[in-house]
Amino acid sequence: MKWNDMRGATLGGTICSIWVSFSLDGILQTVLVAALGTLISFITSRLLDKWCKRK
Repeated sequence: MKWNDMRGATLGGTICSIWVSFSLDGILQTVLVAALGTLISFITSRLLDKWCKRK
């Protein structure tokens, strides 16, 4: 077995074992929480900007 073949097989096995540990529910939850956090951060920065300009 060549070195490149062994490295490719190891990488493929690692990717397959990691891929199985992900669930669609976990990925969707992560996306939704990230989107909500981004929205809240954006709104907060806009409100603070308006509040600071008034003073």
